[in-house]
Amino acid sequence: MSTVKTYPAIAATPVQSLARALLAGIEAMLGAICATLLAALLLIVLTTVVLRYGFNTGLLGSEELATWLYVALIAFGAPLAINSALAMRLDLVTSRLSPAGQRVTAVFADVFTLMSGLILSFGSARIASLLGGISPTLGLPEWIRFGFLGLGGFFIVLVLGLQRISENKTADVLIAGIIATALYIAVSHSHIDTDLSPSIVLGLIALIGLLVAAPLPHAFLAGAYIAIAFGSTLPEPAVVSSTVTGVSKFLLLAIPFFLLAGSLLTAAGIAQKIVHCASSLVGHRRAGLAQTTLLTSVLFSGASGSSVANAAFSSATFQPELVKRGYPPAQAGAIIAATSVLDNVIPPSIAFLILAAATNLSVGALLVGGFFAGAVMAVCLAVAIHLTVKEQVAQPRASGRERVQAAISAIPAFGLGIIVVVGIRMGVVTTTEAAAIAAIYTLIMAVIGKVGITSLYDIFKQSGKEASAIGLLIGTASPFAFLLAVDDISGTISDLVSGFGANPVVILIIINLVLLVVGLVLDIGAAILLFGPIFLPIAVATGIDPVMFGVILVVNLMIGGLTPPVGMLVFVVSGVTRLPATALFKAMTPYFIALLFSLVILGAWALLI
Repeated sequence: MSTVKTYPAIAATPVQSLARALLAGIEAMLGAICATLLAALLLIVLTTVVLRYGFNTGLLGSEELATWLYVALIAFGAPLAINSALAMRLDLVTSRLSPAGQRVTAVFADVFTLMSGLILSFGSARIASLLGGISPTLGLPEWIRFGFLGLGGFFIVLVLGLQRISENKTADVLIAGIIATALYIAVSHSHIDTDLSPSIVLGLIALIGLLVAAPLPHAFLAGAYIAIAFGSTLPEPAVVSSTVTGVSKFLLLAIPFFLLAGSLLTAAGIAQKIVHCASSLVGHRRAGLAQTTLLTSVLFSGASGSSVANAAFSSATFQPELVKRGYPPAQAGAIIAATSVLDNVIPPSIAFLILAAATNLSVGALLVGGFFAGAVMAVCLAVAIHLTVKEQVAQPRASGRERVQAAISAIPAFGLGIIVVVGIRMGVVTTTEAAAIAAIYTLIMAVIGKVGITSLYDIFKQSGKEASAIGLLIGTASPFAFLLAVDDISGTISDLVSGFGANPVVILIIINLVLLVVGLVLDIGAAILLFGPIFLPIAVATGIDPVMFGVILVVNLMIGGLTPPVGMLVFVVSGVTRLPATALFKAMTPYFIALLFSLVILGAWALLI
């Protein structure tokens, strides 16, 4: 999918026309850079695997080079993600305002984005002036890695400005720019005495950003900077440094590779074969098409690892047919969103990768636990669908021969899941290497399926943009996590929870309730990064298995992807189907209850083992 914007065919002023032309050119350039960087990352990791197993050698500095390029991917993709679904804007409040109110909040949302651009630009410049040293393996100055985000910050400001001028909102963006610049300067010359800890201030500022529909990563970054005036121990260069350090992990490269694999899987037509296989198995049952949607999510999970990717795919694939067969549109969308939860639970799972990076839990053990959790969730959803849906159009039962043929045609997708999980669990390849192999596997399938060069380029570009949005969130959550540690918020929460005793049942119930509340307002990636390191030691201290608790934490927060006000999966389905998010949230109730019941089952199992 191209990142170049299209505009209504209306008369435009010369300034607007110029802004649109410049914006299209810059976005095309940034998209090309993202596609190139993702291809380079894939080539580096695959070369490392080939050299190790084929020639018993390695590529000096490959991991460091790959992490540097990943930082660059995040930096150059960030401007493209400003208005994407993965920008994680919360519009539940702003959508209820009058046009005048929406215009005011839009200005303040832009203030957060412009501040983020200034922080990244000037913070990186200050790091470059302070930081010395040469990378021992690459032989390059260390400041280059931080300089990437500086360029990203510059393009964030430029792209946002051009977007607003193109929309005939020049005055609005000028006001936002003046406010952002004034705040940026004022923070460095201010010191505000308050009883609030810097981490609480950061959280409150980020909350304000969410309420005015600013992108969540930008709200985090602006909050971290403003907290300096309230006594934060992180000066501006350290905020940027913490952001870069937060994403400079080789493990996180698996995220863009899994996103790429999921997109290539769809483009190659293999995803449709998964649908056909699922339909042959359960399509004839009551609510057969809805059950097919569920089983497709289960099977698609073994190849994608991204709930967002599956929600978008299933919305385009199943929504029209579900409505055609008599399903109320909102119920059809709710089923699609609810079943998409499974992709971040059944391996490979991007959520487990983020959790492993935040807590040092074993990725392989988490993936095995994800199989069990995904099975429990799928059964609970199947029961809920059976009880709430009466399909109007019956589907004929597939013969045994048809089922075998459908299963054989879907083998390429099943093989992908086996490659990833078995490879990681047996220690044959690292998680990142397994993800790269999955990506090249699906790329070969796409080439065999005669996917054109232009389509492949667009897939690399879109996957790079999506990976950048996720990576920016991970990075900008790092200063928040650092201040939470400095302010000993984990100790405070631990003491509060410990006040209820050491009973693991009580502790697990309290933690799950807190996480369900957290899931209402935070994206799963941010929530894992902030609360995984806090709650894991508490759970382990009461005797709960750490891996099983990690699985429960991911399941709990994935359920948050279905709840207002953030509800990322609901908003993805809403964006594709054009259904109001409020209607989808309302129709979600029975499936939300089913997933809560699965969470109870998993909690009970964790207490028994």
